[in-house]
Amino acid sequence: MSVFWTPEQQQIRDSVTRLCQRFGDQYWLDRDTDGVFPEDFCRALADDGWMGIAMPEEYGGSGLGITEAAIMAQAITESGAGNAGFAAIVIGIFGLNPVVVFGTEEQKRKWLPPIIKRQDIACFAVTEPNTGLDTTRLKTRAVDKGDHYLVNGEKIWTSTAQVCNKMLIIARTKDESETKKPIDGLSLFYTDLDRNHVDIRLIEKMGRKCVDSNEMFIDDLRIPKEDLIGEEGKGFRYLLHGLNAERILISASMVGLGRCALRHAANYARERVVFDRPIGMNQGIQHPLAESWAELEAAHLMAFQAAGMYDAGQDCGLQANAGKYLAAEATFKACTNAVMTHGGMGYAKEFHVERYLRESLIHRLAPVSPQLILSYLAEKALDLPKSY
Repeated sequence: MSVFWTPEQQQIRDSVTRLCQRFGDQYWLDRDTDGVFPEDFCRALADDGWMGIAMPEEYGGSGLGITEAAIMAQAITESGAGNAGFAAIVIGIFGLNPVVVFGTEEQKRKWLPPIIKRQDIACFAVTEPNTGLDTTRLKTRAVDKGDHYLVNGEKIWTSTAQVCNKMLIIARTKDESETKKPIDGLSLFYTDLDRNHVDIRLIEKMGRKCVDSNEMFIDDLRIPKEDLIGEEGKGFRYLLHGLNAERILISASMVGLGRCALRHAANYARERVVFDRPIGMNQGIQHPLAESWAELEAAHLMAFQAAGMYDAGQDCGLQANAGKYLAAEATFKACTNAVMTHGGMGYAKEFHVERYLRESLIHRLAPVSPQLILSYLAEKALDLPKSY
């Protein structure tokens, strides 16, 4: 049990872990091979009421905090579902937070229950091919046409767009020349994904094959005025509101993935006999795995310190970003060590660890790079000059 967790929180972890045991290593290996979206896994979580863990009870959720959502995310990845399992459900457990915080009562009652029950599946259309991490410079344009907006532009790395019917999308409603700051003039919408006006093209990628990533080409997409979240021009600020929570969920999920890889490596090291002794007797095997254990547990503590601060209404930007950095680096190292422990067998898909290594790279790169996190920590924690 974590030193931070109540018996009720530990029960959440145990319950989610038991559910995930129905979807073992072979299930996720098969999904990584055939690329079929794990809808049966998502449906099982929804049927047991886990999708709405951090959404208000009055709309069908559990009304719990980001700590409980992070516990759930970590249990999923640690079970062997890895980043694929986390990515398949993450927008269903926290992605509509802008609606919860900034939406009208009518919007909440209309949009939240279907996402919790998995009657709706949503994607998150933010990143664009020509802006990268400079999100304030987004170019997708939403033009006011009276009772609706007409949207044109491009998005990239939009997950689950192949299987969803709704999307949370940010678009520019005012040109940069009309605003004091680039952050102004961006608006957030939750709307139907009309495939007659959105061309979705699958991106073949390194890992997490069963959870699709896509380019989206938007051509005269009509978005009703009532699909605008909050005030026009404040959409980017609404996204920033949930940024720390996103970092925390990613941190917890990455630690789970690292622990999973480490468990496989330790099991193999105990069982694999070479030169008449288990390879785990050798310090050359033991020490890298022990080092990874220590690093993962340190990242875990930082992640859940941030989660506790977030739920208490405290500023946790430093802790959330540090947790994401530590978890991503520790997990990449743990997955690498797991492959190396297996030797040549680590290169074989049937031992699973190569899949974990591929998946560990996703959140080492995104949604914010380690270099940007270090720059942020240097500026905010150490009072050093801004370097970018």
